[in-house]
Amino acid sequence: MAASAPNRLIDLYSDTQTRPSAGMRKAMAEAEVGDEQRGEDPTTNRLQEMVADLTGKEAAVFLPSGTMCNQIAMLVHCRPGDEIMGSAETHVFTSEGGGASVLAGAQTLWIPSTKGIFTGKDVAAAVRTGDGRHNPLSRVVVIEQTVNRGGGVIWSTAEIADVASVARAHGLIVHMDGARLLNAVIGSGVPAKEMTAHVDTVWLDLSKGLGCPVGGVLAGSKAFINEAWRWKHRLGGAMRQSGIVAAAGVWALENNMEKLAEDHANARRLGEHITSIKGFSLYTPKIESNIVFFDVTGAGLTSRQVYEGLMAKGVRMGLTYGNMIRAVTHLDVSRDDIDTAGAMLAEVARELKG
Repeated sequence: MAASAPNRLIDLYSDTQTRPSAGMRKAMAEAEVGDEQRGEDPTTNRLQEMVADLTGKEAAVFLPSGTMCNQIAMLVHCRPGDEIMGSAETHVFTSEGGGASVLAGAQTLWIPSTKGIFTGKDVAAAVRTGDGRHNPLSRVVVIEQTVNRGGGVIWSTAEIADVASVARAHGLIVHMDGARLLNAVIGSGVPAKEMTAHVDTVWLDLSKGLGCPVGGVLAGSKAFINEAWRWKHRLGGAMRQSGIVAAAGVWALENNMEKLAEDHANARRLGEHITSIKGFSLYTPKIESNIVFFDVTGAGLTSRQVYEGLMAKGVRMGLTYGNMIRAVTHLDVSRDDIDTAGAMLAEVARELKG
């Protein structure tokens, strides 16, 4: 018997598909505001203080997007001709329009990794040595937490400390792309401060699992953040009464963090549905957070076929590299939605295989 299609789109394309809840919208509407450029927006100031405290850093700055957080960090850390190291999967390299090269004049170097996680030994092997006259200068190591293209895997504190120790021994800066840092916190049970203690700069996204409509917050030393403010202005990221949107971040940090555990449970549930279909396999068999990558080629199908079949039934996932499909759980997807999506996935597989 065919499963009934949902009467609305079950959107597993990304956790960026979340929409502000009623409580969040109320907080935004009632936010106390002022001129953030003059340091007079109390709500923005509060959000920045919350993130600085959460990550154990001296200061923080609210920015319009996560990509701007990464790019400003690279602009502050690098000079033209410097080199940024990280895994081939890192967002700075794959998904920011080559911004580090265009804006900071820095080039990138891939470090061998396993699903985006590498070691201090890997860093040591990649560092440029010699007189530096012919080589770019190694400057920054980027860690992505969690690793999106690694299937949402989580860096352990020991792994971060290992990389940071070697990086510092070579005079390198360590930057954490913490877009899903709080997913890592909830998934591992390790406080954010412990994860970020070994890195120089870090940011976290508000518009993914936390459910805000926009924004990210970049944190680091006071000197670093002072320079970040200058780049924020240069890049057109300066705002005025930004407390209206910063209020969403304050509300989310106070109300939505623990809900990330439900997203992780839903991701594991979806993984069970996927592995019950003959020929379907998980890229990361142990699902650690809210991201699920799976391969359908074992069933003789293509990701495009399955994606289009799901869309026709009201379920959206994402096409990604390696002929895989990505599904990301979030606040606006319930356990019932996951079970419906799993049933639809099985139905699409049956129909395509005839």
